[in-house]
Amino acid sequence: MPRPTEQPDGSGPLGLLGGTFDPIHLGHLRLAEEAREALGLARVRLIPAGQPPHRGEPGSTADDRLAMARLAAAGNPGFEIDDGEVRSERKSYTVLTLERLRAELGPQRPLVLILGADAFEGLPAWHRWQEIFGLAHIAVANRPGYSPHARRWPATLSPALAAACQDRHAADPAELRHTPAGRVLPFDMTPLAISASLIRDLIGHGHSARYLLPDSVLDYIETHGLYR
Repeated sequence: MPRPTEQPDGSGPLGLLGGTFDPIHLGHLRLAEEAREALGLARVRLIPAGQPPHRGEPGSTADDRLAMARLAAAGNPGFEIDDGEVRSERKSYTVLTLERLRAELGPQRPLVLILGADAFEGLPAWHRWQEIFGLAHIAVANRPGYSPHARRWPATLSPALAAACQDRHAADPAELRHTPAGRVLPFDMTPLAISASLIRDLIGHGHSARYLLPDSVLDYIETHGLYR
């Protein structure tokens, strides 16, 4: 498939990649970069969670995770950082972030929520999840350990999610530019089996985590004594 033409900032689809980022690593960054290129996104906005609702307390503070995300994104003009969830006193629910971004960017800007296949298949457990389709497109990345989308969907989707996705499937990334929200587009990414929990475990046991995350982020972790 030909590579989609990237759109100028402020007009083309804006990718949104949220996460605890505890810490942010090369798997996150490669996902953002491949989504930007494969889907023709103007930019990708990285959104560290302030108070993630579906997991325990992160191993580092929200401010530390925001600082590490800024360091990781530095030097890539295709990335930007959103501190809205970190600064908010509310739980970091995706639907609330999308509502905030809609108020900020207007009703017509295409927004593309980037999810891994595992997160997407768990979507029915999210807060007000069905409203997400009216606020953004969803791009689903084929994560390590998952068979290709064509062999997996719709068999592994819950009945509720399968029903919500009916008639929303997009085969061409160009479809994301024509409407602001509502389409679901699978795409494949380079498998990188890197996890934040692995990095925390390595550091916690005194082992090297170099080459799993940017040097600037690793230096920050060492300087601030995180995950020890």
